[in-house]
Amino acid sequence: MDIVILLIPIAIILAGFAIWAFFWSVNSGQFDDLDSPAHRILYDDDDDLIPEDARQKKDKPAPEAQDQDTR
Repeated sequence: MDIVILLIPIAIILAGFAIWAFFWSVNSGQFDDLDSPAHRILYDDDDDLIPEDARQKKDKPAPEAQDQDTR
């Protein structure tokens, strides 16, 4: 029974720390945007890491296709 006297204050302190950590994370914006980090991995942002000779050439639209749109 003597251990209960020690464990109850420790449990209250840990619960208080958990509640404080939760409110701190909510106030600091940790839960504001949950979708963007999951989609960020799909963005292709490593173009500067690819050597020039290994890059794929991007197709440019044909000049006559641009002229037809302006008529």
